[in-house]
Amino acid sequence: MTTFAELTTIAVGGNIDHFVEPTTRVSIIEEVEHADSHGIPVCVIGGGSNLLASDADFHGLVLRDARRLITVPDEAAPVESDDRTVHVTAEAGCNWDDLVDFCVDRGLEGIEGLSGIPGTVGASVVQNIGAYGQEVASSVESVEVWDREDKKTKTLTNVEMQFGYRSSLLKTSMYKAPGVPNDEFYPSPRYIVLSVTFALTHTEEGTVNYAQLASALQVNLGDRMPIGKIRSAVLGVRAGKGMLEDATRYRLPVMQACKREDQIERAIEAQQRFINTHDTPADVVDEQMMAVTGQNEDVNRHSCGSFFMNPIVSQSIADRLPDDAPKYPATLPDGSTGVKLSAAWLIDHAGFHKGYRVSDDAPAALSDLHTLSITNRGGATCADIVKLADTIREGVQKQYDVTLIPEPVLVGAVID
Repeated sequence: MTTFAELTTIAVGGNIDHFVEPTTRVSIIEEVEHADSHGIPVCVIGGGSNLLASDADFHGLVLRDARRLITVPDEAAPVESDDRTVHVTAEAGCNWDDLVDFCVDRGLEGIEGLSGIPGTVGASVVQNIGAYGQEVASSVESVEVWDREDKKTKTLTNVEMQFGYRSSLLKTSMYKAPGVPNDEFYPSPRYIVLSVTFALTHTEEGTVNYAQLASALQVNLGDRMPIGKIRSAVLGVRAGKGMLEDATRYRLPVMQACKREDQIERAIEAQQRFINTHDTPADVVDEQMMAVTGQNEDVNRHSCGSFFMNPIVSQSIADRLPDDAPKYPATLPDGSTGVKLSAAWLIDHAGFHKGYRVSDDAPAALSDLHTLSITNRGGATCADIVKLADTIREGVQKQYDVTLIPEPVLVGAVID
């Protein structure tokens, strides 16, 4: 029986009653519609990088899109102007970093800053992934979806997707309020992604839009440089923070064919170089974890990525924080002006430093490299992850009167 522990990057979660990998658009729709009509819970999973599942059995359907085709329809069209826009369409099951590599290799600018983010194309637009000066919303032209309520396919434009910070129309359809699941559509959106069309720019260079990335590249913010170099630098910076998935997971039988073989080899080699050239934690993944998940000793990579979203608060709340707290202009969910805070800063300054765990022998801990990542140090259960998350939320709330919202989708798990 397939488990969430096998399917997720944090490697926890119980058994799944019904796991399917449809290979056609029609079969995806049929599976979802059948489950919906019979009142069966539906969990559409991509790379399992933004999901925390309960240790209990999941009595429902878990669907992973096995379609991974990438097409460039513009290649067949004659060039009639100086417009350098190139459209790329990717099926929802395509590995996200495979798509980034595909585009960078063809000199297409627009998503190189999103290199190394685990997951799939379908998940990217639900979450509106973002990093290093880019977010997916900036490059999406349209999203083809199956509307579970109207029971028909639709093509949503960029505007109709209602993209926001780590949000979209798809994601908001899952919640009544931030962090509060919608009874009708959860843990999957009302709209199931079938494919995404991106509008990218044909050019050999991209813009360095993030200070940390500029520092890594030893250039000035706003400089233009080859997008291949930008991608390499992003992968390096993410590795240094432990924000790359454990590529050895693609050797598990249930994960085979989820990512291009050449990219798996590249990622595993880079991962091993990083382990060999950096100090690694003293922890060793226990034998049970190695046997069940196949994941290696780089324990900082066994996570959901960023566990908490950067909170967006009112100016009055932001003014109560110390002057050295990072604060950025942002928009609140109701459209009013607000301030985005750094969740990592709040966590660290509330006393939860890198490597923090609730007890010396706890199998869940903050990453040794980044306070925003909760990691499975080997043999952790969902309950272990939740206990640490609850402790951190309570500490930040007490210290700064700011409520942290979990970023992962919680399947059967509750964080108070």
